[in-house]
Amino acid sequence: MNLKLKTIKYKAVYKVYLLMLLLSISSVLFAQTNQKTGAYYTGEYPNLLLQAGYSQTEIDAKLKKAYTDLFEGPNRVYFEVEDSLAYVSDLKNHDARSEGMSYGMMVAVQFNKKEMFDKLWRWSKKYMQHQSGPREAYFAWSINPKTNEKNSVGSASDGELYFVTSLLFASNRWGNDTGIDYYAEARRILDAMWAKDGTGGIHHVINVEHKQISFVPEGDGYNWTDPSYHLPAFMEVWADFANDGHEQFYRDCADTARVFLHRACHPVTGLNYDYANFDGSKHDARWMPQAFRYDSWRVPMNIAMDYVWFDKDKAWQEDYASRFQGFLRKEGIKTFNDQYNPDGTEPEWILAAGGYRKLRHSLGLVATSASASLIGDVDPDYDFVHELWNAKFEPYDDGYFDQYFDGLMYLFSLMHLSGNYQAILPAAAK
Repeated sequence: MNLKLKTIKYKAVYKVYLLMLLLSISSVLFAQTNQKTGAYYTGEYPNLLLQAGYSQTEIDAKLKKAYTDLFEGPNRVYFEVEDSLAYVSDLKNHDARSEGMSYGMMVAVQFNKKEMFDKLWRWSKKYMQHQSGPREAYFAWSINPKTNEKNSVGSASDGELYFVTSLLFASNRWGNDTGIDYYAEARRILDAMWAKDGTGGIHHVINVEHKQISFVPEGDGYNWTDPSYHLPAFMEVWADFANDGHEQFYRDCADTARVFLHRACHPVTGLNYDYANFDGSKHDARWMPQAFRYDSWRVPMNIAMDYVWFDKDKAWQEDYASRFQGFLRKEGIKTFNDQYNPDGTEPEWILAAGGYRKLRHSLGLVATSASASLIGDVDPDYDFVHELWNAKFEPYDDGYFDQYFDGLMYLFSLMHLSGNYQAILPAAAK
């Protein structure tokens, strides 16, 4: 081989080598820029209570007491009935709700309490879930637990959202051959959603055109939403574990939920209306004036969950938490109210609860505002965390006591802040 041919050969080899090197560097850079850093991928859930200076022994005792008070103590909202059933009751409203039942199941699967989970599911399936007709597999949102009669046959979409997610977590944690096929039960609900095309006025829980969860999956309620129902973290879970052929749709829903929350939350205070149109604007429900009220308390907790689990909307979520907690700081960490207009002014009309119509420094909002401390460095001195730590699960001075909603928000927030509210993955995926 002459020198000219050798030179051509070496140049060709060099170009191939250089191309391979560049591809290798590019793949590393791509991996770095697309690194999955959320706790869902790393398994590292922050324990902000420990970082705030409380010992693990104190934290475990605090969490145990909160759980015991809510599910076992004299002020409990959990009641076992018949041979192997149980329900969670909104005591102030004298009913059992799909919201509370599915929340109870989420608590049970997080704490690895299979018997409790199964009892709640069996009650839900027997008395709450429609077994036939246009609403088949959906859940009546309110039941009279004394008579087991349906107060309302319609569904509230967040109940279905939590039922499916808790069942998928149960499938991942306990498998499907221990008496209840959790995955099959979740798929039945999901498959029923996709089978509903508006016949009889019943639709998918998610508005399939807007890729956003509906307020209710029937009638006009299908065409607007509740910001506190937007849990992008749960949509990511469905994408990974539903295995029903709609994975990309659920991922799109997660991204859409994040964008929706950008629009729904006030640019200065971070507050939002309880009900909203799909573009994030206020939805004027006919039964009450709109404001930041009880439903809205869940929004900061839901955003904190998504931030910790998936870390996909970091910049906006950190800005949101700064605005939200910043507003409450100005109002007074120990005195902020539980209802506002989104611009931070006091609403003219106050939503009553339990027969009382007044503004409070409510435990539920104290709790969920503390969960926002998980987002970035928004609470460097842990002021909101300490306020929650020192809060009491007990009646207010005037006798009002909401064990149910205040209590569940209190427990959920302590779970998040201690790193005990997690995405439950199959053992092989951990």
